Amino acid sequence: MLIQQLFSKPNSNTSTAITAKGLEMVFHSGSTSFQALADINLIIPKGDMQLLMGPSGSGKTTLLSILAGLMTPTAGTVQLLGDDITKMSRTQLTRFRRDNIGFVFQSFNLFPALTAAENVEVNLNIKGIRGRRAVKETQMLLDAVGLGDKSDLLPKNLSGGQKQRVAIARALAGSPQLIMADEPTAALDSHSGQAIVEILHQLAKERGATVLIVTHDPRIVNIADSILYLEDGRLQPPTLASTG
Repeated sequence: MLIQQLFSKPNSNTSTAITAKGLEMVFHSGSTSFQALADINLIIPKGDMQLLMGPSGSGKTTLLSILAGLMTPTAGTVQLLGDDITKMSRTQLTRFRRDNIGFVFQSFNLFPALTAAENVEVNLNIKGIRGRRAVKETQMLLDAVGLGDKSDLLPKNLSGGQKQRVAIARALAGSPQLIMADEPTAALDSHSGQAIVEILHQLAKERGATVLIVTHDPRIVNIADSILYLEDGRLQPPTLASTG
């Protein structure tokens, strides 16, 4: 498979991709405060696809942002691939995210003036991969998500599902071992959404990358290894995803 060619095995000796201990998040506004997250403890093994579900306002995106190093918790620690990111400087954290995490967003976040290939290649350039190597990897990534023949098209000429496939290809650029996705199927129809999640699942299973998806979409629960359910800022007892 093309995805197998793009990913090397993780360098870290730990079998755990994500560990969070005692996470708390409190937002302040004037004299009032709001506790968005309380006593979050979780362990996600390498190679798993996990869903983070819960009602609107439960803190899902806040938790994803903290686990991805985009937001600093009020209390607690986060370890990614064995490294404590809560102890990193801003420069170290930026470098760690660049080298180890791929992001997929609900709104695709593609550059409208760049072709599908250029949207992927710019992420490779940021990671120091340029020239022929970048062109070759870009084409392999687009082939892997089924868009090898759409590389020269602008986002405006792609369907929603195709845009999200480009976004996944961009997230895979540079072989990150962690993929974090925020509502990646929300803007898609059922068929396109299922296809997107199957691509992410294939990645997790074939190459040991770890995928964490924030979602409201009940149509994709049967693909995940397990589900984290967040309610009122607290994780509920974990459940195994159905395999039926």
